[in-house]
Amino acid sequence: MHKLLGIVILLFALNCKSSENKAKMTKEDIVLIGKGNLYGSGSEGIEKQNLIITSPKVWKDLLNKMNAVNKVSDSFSETDIDFSEYTVIAVFDEIKNSGGHSLNLVIQETKDEFLVEVLRKSPDGIATSVMTQPYYIVKVPKSDLPIVFE
Repeated sequence: MHKLLGIVILLFALNCKSSENKAKMTKEDIVLIGKGNLYGSGSEGIEKQNLIITSPKVWKDLLNKMNAVNKVSDSFSETDIDFSEYTVIAVFDEIKNSGGHSLNLVIQETKDEFLVEVLRKSPDGIATSVMTQPYYIVKVPKSDLPIVFE
């Protein structure tokens, strides 16, 4: 009888799916792939956008666009992404008429979503007269939670 009760308790414990048992994403789980500026004056054909990339094809297409003028991906920490394990978040700002602009992302996991706050920085004082397009790209562990941009 005690064995049967033990098996029932064990099965119950294994089948319980509590969100409290699920590990939350940490800062170490967010991996910076690349950040900086595109300098093609819009020749890359990338408009201001927030992208959630879940497939190798979409990722390769984006890399090809980004590399159309300058080989930007050479400075990335990695370009070979395992999309069964990770999702890529890529944010592109609008084309700017001067240098000194940049992006930063603050990513937080709540119980209902991944919240991505996009922070834009403008130059202080005099900036170089060059057309730039800030970008910021990270990978995060794959999750069923929706990714919401703020």
